[in-house]
Amino acid sequence: MTPVGNDVIFIGLMGSGKSTIGKLLASRLSLSFVDLDKVIVSQEGITIPDIFGTVGEAGFRKLESKCLAEVLRKSKSQVIATGGGAILSEANRELMKQSGIIVWLDADVEVLAKRITGDSNRPLLHDVNPLEKMKALTEQRNPWYAEIADLHLDTGKLSAKEAVDKIAAFLSE
Repeated sequence: MTPVGNDVIFIGLMGSGKSTIGKLLASRLSLSFVDLDKVIVSQEGITIPDIFGTVGEAGFRKLESKCLAEVLRKSKSQVIATGGGAILSEANRELMKQSGIIVWLDADVEVLAKRITGDSNRPLLHDVNPLEKMKALTEQRNPWYAEIADLHLDTGKLSAKEAVDKIAAFLSE
């Protein structure tokens, strides 16, 4: 269903459904699923909040870029859920554009904030108002998501299955 040699790469803010929908799509297409955050945690041996606490966001972004490049070099025709900030690096954006089909999962900030409130594994939300942080991240990141996305879906208005159906239809075109 995906063009041979292309990965399907999910981008979007935290809470947009990248991991949930990515797993479902990978299963439907009989492809492997890679959650970039889990790759980072596995390689570093500590949680993402601990990575942020140790090397800060800048250090985490370097690890994220290194792991993204490794994952994209490893194999093709896989489904990848990136972290929401992977698009902050121009090199990452270029690498993703060269490597596959990019699906931007999006939702209203109120929906995203509700989905992620109370999730202690989100260091960018430590000691902040989730809704205000999501508004700021939306302003910062949406232009980059829009720049590189081949498909844009509002997951606030779709079930995970409906999103997978739309992505599968897009890939078969």
